[in-house]
Amino acid sequence: MDDLIQSLGLPESTRVYQRVPKKMLTEHGAATAADKRQIQDGVDEITWLAALKPHLIGVPAFEDEQRQYVELAVLGLTLKAGAKTGRLVELLHRAVPYPVMLLTTSDAGLSLSLAHLRTSQNEADKMVLDGELLAVTVPANVPGGDALEAFGSALALSRQPQAHLYALYQGWLDTVDALDIARETGTFQPSLTRVQAAERHAALQQCRQLQAKLLQLRGQAQKERQLARQVALNQELRAGQAELLALQQRMLGVAT
Repeated sequence: MDDLIQSLGLPESTRVYQRVPKKMLTEHGAATAADKRQIQDGVDEITWLAALKPHLIGVPAFEDEQRQYVELAVLGLTLKAGAKTGRLVELLHRAVPYPVMLLTTSDAGLSLSLAHLRTSQNEADKMVLDGELLAVTVPANVPGGDALEAFGSALALSRQPQAHLYALYQGWLDTVDALDIARETGTFQPSLTRVQAAERHAALQQCRQLQAKLLQLRGQAQKERQLARQVALNQELRAGQAELLALQQRMLGVAT
């Protein structure tokens, strides 16, 4: 986690390093008794690492009809063994009124998560998650050698869009998504534009859906005893493999 924080290249003026009591997450993020138990049993420590405000980083705030980005937060979350990582990460993102880059240490290792926020339609003073929460485990290594080093460099604050805080945060999202793509392609390659980032993300989702389908087809092919059906399944598998290769090329930004 320390190496990743260092990679962000945050100004010293943004550093907070303040421990956050678990009861704050319980009070502001737990919707049910089960959530409260998970927080009590699963959370070891929450640390507010940095607060990125316009006057500290020279990036303007952002506001439109749905959202108001006046500050970005970098938080650290340490979970106990056996904790339900996914739910606790989501609860923390929901509890903080600012968009968060969350660094989580758990049984699975170190993960990064981000999620856009918007104003609640029912409660104007409340922020809710806007779209999917992106959570990616940082692998011990990625096929391709220098992928993790390249990712750390691309994550730096100075490498993100500087138009406003919303664009900056989207830049972080796209960079973390590129790391997720590297797990499939073996190559870390930051997206050059927002449009390209969206296209690569869509290809990644299709890739994983197809991989699940191919796994199911292989299982069916192994159990199948009718020759004609085996041939049909193998043809479907070959077509799926070709489609998978095309998706991997799309994730690499290569036209097919």
